[in-house]
Amino acid sequence: MCGIAGYIGKSPVENEAITETLKLMRNRGPDHRDFVNVKDGSVNIALLHSRLSIIDLNERSNQPFTIGDYTIVYNGEIYNYVELKKELKKRGVNFRTTSDVEVLLQYYIMFGEECVKDFEGMWSFVIYDKRNKKLFLSRDRFAEKPIYILRMKDGIFFGSEVKFIRSLSREHLVVNMDHLFRYLVNGYKSIYKTKETFFKGIEEVPYATNMVIGHDLNPVTYRYWSPTCQPEKMGLNDAIEGFRHRLFESVKIRLRADVPLAFCLSGGIDSGALASIAKKIFNYDVATFSIIDADERYNEYENIQKTINDLNCKHTILHVPQDIGFERLEKLVRYHDSPVYTISYYIHSFLSEVISKKGYKVAVSGTAADELVTGYYDHFILHLYEMRGHPEYSSYLNDWETNIKKFVRNPYLKNPNLYFDNPQFRDHIYLDNKEFAKYLKPKFNEPFQEKRYCDSLLRNRMLNELFHESIPVILHEDDLNSMFYS
Repeated sequence: MCGIAGYIGKSPVENEAITETLKLMRNRGPDHRDFVNVKDGSVNIALLHSRLSIIDLNERSNQPFTIGDYTIVYNGEIYNYVELKKELKKRGVNFRTTSDVEVLLQYYIMFGEECVKDFEGMWSFVIYDKRNKKLFLSRDRFAEKPIYILRMKDGIFFGSEVKFIRSLSREHLVVNMDHLFRYLVNGYKSIYKTKETFFKGIEEVPYATNMVIGHDLNPVTYRYWSPTCQPEKMGLNDAIEGFRHRLFESVKIRLRADVPLAFCLSGGIDSGALASIAKKIFNYDVATFSIIDADERYNEYENIQKTINDLNCKHTILHVPQDIGFERLEKLVRYHDSPVYTISYYIHSFLSEVISKKGYKVAVSGTAADELVTGYYDHFILHLYEMRGHPEYSSYLNDWETNIKKFVRNPYLKNPNLYFDNPQFRDHIYLDNKEFAKYLKPKFNEPFQEKRYCDSLLRNRMLNELFHESIPVILHEDDLNSMFYS
């Protein structure tokens, strides 16, 4: 939802480059495209924006958006903007729109770089602060919304997509073959283990990170939030009710939009729960979209239909095409500026297309549910390991043997004692990478590594999946598939 691009440096950007870049940005924002150029002392600033209108559809909320000495371009949504606006009004701030972008900028004017700590949402935004002579970039806690940068001798370019930077900078970008080999050998879970991208010189601003660029053009980068594990002692019922309350509140504020929302319904607990909460708790007029796979191993039609019947909601069912259309795949790769990470996202593109054709600009999905609440088979045996001293361990093991084991196909994960035997076992993550390496002419060997967040084996694995292995991949592909179809 929306595209941003821009530059800060010694020389101004050519108008022709700006015009061409805005054309490239149309998919991310077909409703409005514009830019501003600022000359401030020794530096030139260009800020470009393409808008997909979601909140306050009026042109008064178009971007770049300026209040006094502050101008913003912003991609995303601050879900708690209503609560933040109330706080600002108490402090005497007046508003000319009903948008979240105005709330965001006013909050920055009031609190400076600390503003992001109060935001709940997904964002990448750039503010030029003329009063303090700096460009302020920020990315949300989980890196849901993309932002790339390119550092050059006379300035720094940024953009939601690599192609925007290439167009604006007029720079020929070179493919990073090491990163391509990493992907081919170790698979998609290795892509975000390093700071490298698929092009040399292109960097991605990390999750939960702010970047400040002054007139000296030397960026200062810092993390404003880090995940921590602070367990509290509580009963099972308290844990369940606490989770339920937070889930309901999360859905409630994510329903805020001036356009209708679509719900992706996969047949799993996560997407079914979100659609059901929206309909049953908040009386939202739910419309669901589902993909049906003819392969019985992945066919979720029965679950999907039960949820549709239960909610009595509008629904669209799309059947997976059996043949890969290489022309379509080529278009996706070109738009993604990278390989399409797994075949799932080729399939997912059909879902984004039909959602767009039905007139929806926003889709709700259950991304990260498995990583947050242990939905994968390796989580189950990691959980058995964590519960090893619990008085009901034998009951948990029996549940696994009775209900789970028969579905597990990975030979390693069929062993419930896997992590008892070897707590450091990770061979299933880069599965068969040595075999894949044989097909490359150059040698490539990069062993598996993970970051240590906490002592709990299960929690540490989940946090690595959230920030380095699974979720960055899903967010990247979801963003580009959905933006390809606006």
